[in-house]
Amino acid sequence: MAGARKETTRKGAKRKSVEKIKIQWYRSTIGSNSGHKELVRSLGLTKLNQIVERPDTPSTRGMVKKVPHLLRIIE
Repeated sequence: MAGARKETTRKGAKRKSVEKIKIQWYRSTIGSNSGHKELVRSLGLTKLNQIVERPDTPSTRGMVKKVPHLLRIIE
């Protein structure tokens, strides 16, 4: 990584605030296909009825849209 540079921020520089969404895992993955189980795990959900905050991006919303029977967006 000869040409790699570290990204630094100046002192006092403002960072863009990213919108967040809350995602709740409300239904068990028992009997679900393994891809659905991996998707739930990749969002950082480990326990049933757990709520996590993730950045509100099209990719995150797409992941939740894949398994609406397991996850819900709380607003």
